[in-house]
Amino acid sequence: MKTSFHAITADGQGHVGGADGESRSLHGAYDDVLRQGRWRGVMLAGSGLAALRAGQACTELELAWHDSGGAMGEALVERARRWGCDALHPGEATAEEQWHLARCCSRSGLAFIGPRESLIAAMCDDDAARQLMREAGLPLGEMSEQALRVHLPVLADSRGQALALVEHQLLGATFAMAPSERLTPEQRAYLGQLAVQGARSLGLVGLATLSFSLAENRLGFVSMRPGLTGYEGLAEVLSGLDLAVEQIRLVAGERLRRPRVGHMGYGPGRPGQARWRLLLPGGGQLGGGPGVRLDRPTPEAGKTEMRLLVWGRDGAEARRRERRALAEWYGRPTGVSEDSNGAGE
Repeated sequence: MKTSFHAITADGQGHVGGADGESRSLHGAYDDVLRQGRWRGVMLAGSGLAALRAGQACTELELAWHDSGGAMGEALVERARRWGCDALHPGEATAEEQWHLARCCSRSGLAFIGPRESLIAAMCDDDAARQLMREAGLPLGEMSEQALRVHLPVLADSRGQALALVEHQLLGATFAMAPSERLTPEQRAYLGQLAVQGARSLGLVGLATLSFSLAENRLGFVSMRPGLTGYEGLAEVLSGLDLAVEQIRLVAGERLRRPRVGHMGYGPGRPGQARWRLLLPGGGQLGGGPGVRLDRPTPEAGKTEMRLLVWGRDGAEARRRERRALAEWYGRPTGVSEDSNGAGE
């Protein structure tokens, strides 16, 4: 039986209920919480896909959790208190929404599963984030929309250890791919070094995605976003780490775990490739098989969009699996070109 985790904020603030129902500091209670599994519940923000991975992570860690019931902001915090929850997970909320939730949690005594409030505030302001990264010694990138952008998830623990996973590139509103085919191995290694340097300098604990631009072979920091973004599956299938689970573990004070494969998610030989697509309901049925995953909300969520993830040992294998999955899903033969952004068109 796995031990339940109690999530705390990155700066160590939070509370846990004692046997008499009173709150006490987590600094002294944390070890007891892990040992005895005293976890009353986690309230999840959002619904559908936005809350899917957070709920799955809580289940994986054997944590009781409750859905938002459509509540937002202070109403969500009040719902958490009514249900006896002592922590709130923001799901895939934007940086601005997470900052507001973190403030509400701070005032109400709830633990917030995410970075500290001041760091989230900096992530809401690109200029502030860029200033922090400049002070950390990172080069700054171009803010132009024409410059290529890559996005790199980073995990960090409270002991100052950080790990850069696999970068991804958004190739349209419904299509993303990891790793980016525009980076050389040398640029990829440099990108990972920059991300780890920045995360350590900021004192990040948990999960954040750092975005960089590539212009004339020059990489530079652009912006960052806290917590889950919806694209974590790309790094997960190539690294073997469940980023939603790791986020909770790290904010709870656990040590950083390394992926099952090499640095930046790559083992010896050629890197693998993962492809992400946003799907609408199709006329067929996905058969699954090696290298295929479908993230879909429960019917009760009332949402129709789903996320298809396919991966392989190289780009050719990933594309073959993607074509097969789309043909099954839409119930008809389909061809997907290498640069197609559509759903099997």
